[in-house]
Amino acid sequence: MFDKILIANRGEIALRILRACREIGIQTVAVHSSADRDLKHVRLADESICIGGPSSTDSYLNVPAIISAAEITDSEAIHPGYGFLSENADFAERVEKSGFTFIGPRSETIRMMGDKVSAIEAMIKADVPCVPGSDSPLDDDKERSIKIAKRIGYPLIIKAAGGGGGRGMRVVHTEAALLNSISLTKTEANNFFGNDMVYMEKFLETPRHIEFQILADKHGNAIHLGERDCSTQRKHQKVIEEAPAIGITEEVRQEIGRRCANACAEIGYFGAGTFEFLYENDEFYFIEMNTRVQVEHPITEIITGVDIVIEQLRIAAGEPLNYTQDDIKFTGHAIECRLNAEHSETFIPSPGKIEKLHFAGGPGIRIDSHIYSDYTVPQYYDSMIGKLIASGKNRESALARVKNALNETVIDGIHTNIPLLRNIVVDKDFNSGIYNIHYLEKKLGL
Repeated sequence: MFDKILIANRGEIALRILRACREIGIQTVAVHSSADRDLKHVRLADESICIGGPSSTDSYLNVPAIISAAEITDSEAIHPGYGFLSENADFAERVEKSGFTFIGPRSETIRMMGDKVSAIEAMIKADVPCVPGSDSPLDDDKERSIKIAKRIGYPLIIKAAGGGGGRGMRVVHTEAALLNSISLTKTEANNFFGNDMVYMEKFLETPRHIEFQILADKHGNAIHLGERDCSTQRKHQKVIEEAPAIGITEEVRQEIGRRCANACAEIGYFGAGTFEFLYENDEFYFIEMNTRVQVEHPITEIITGVDIVIEQLRIAAGEPLNYTQDDIKFTGHAIECRLNAEHSETFIPSPGKIEKLHFAGGPGIRIDSHIYSDYTVPQYYDSMIGKLIASGKNRESALARVKNALNETVIDGIHTNIPLLRNIVVDKDFNSGIYNIHYLEKKLGL
């Protein structure tokens, strides 16, 4: 196991990684921007280094500064968390070539799974169910594009191969709009991602967003930790997640989970990863793989008893998986609410000083957050300031606890999305468990 790792991130995930390291006796180095000197994990780390100014470009995306910090502190490995450089294949490659261990998969694996076209090709080969689509990039052959669209059927969606975060996607309902939509998406993709490659898929109209968590070691072993429902979204950004997903039988869970684990062995994947699917009419359709720890990993930890971050560290150090598939048992239900520093109606970010803070507690409540009273939320980064997780013996129990916990939580001095979360968890459609990825935007009138 490593003696010392560098945490190349900020906020709640950096604190989460630090706690995992402390639990198994690893020293930590916190790198931070000049705006983040007062972050909780920076204060708690064994060592801390300022690597640049407030802008992410000058700090958390500053690869030379991060590598230099690892060198001067004699760190052995770098944990990227999520966001920032976590799925940047060039960064992972730079870490590897600089003599450090990247806590995640190989750079070439990140590169393959980060490209939507190559990822789909790999999944088709590995027998993971995929959305009917072009299965390859669209070229300038207009007749070919029209034929592919007819085979798939309308409506369909044009997607950027290097896209993400809701960018580089365009829904097409008629053949008349097809060619212009392809051209526009190519332009948008090139502007946002520096890559104009696009592909075509069947557009599912009322799907749910279901994802499977996997762990795979460097010895060819892979297991799944079940699924999460992440359908409560606004503009492709998740708001509430829960595990397990309603309506997924144990037989289906094991079958899809087995295919995901087998796919990891097929592509030589190791580390923690997530296979994301659209689920409609009892069918799963692979859309992408996230090659890092997810924001919503705590709900899986709760229902399985597996510490995913500690397993990441163990896998990166070359240790075999601590579990077999038969060891994984699913118990109870867990719901996670993302807490954001933003206005709950306008969604405008709300940086500023937290004047009063009280987090809920009690049975089945877990808070993952880096904020504290008198902490100032900076204006430079993502608005998420924490996660409130509630669990119980079943969904009804978890829902009751999350409602109570949201009502008890007080964050004064800034706006938060807590009023919206309170509204969602008492909504009859959400409580029914029968909702899809359009539920929240429809509820908000978007």
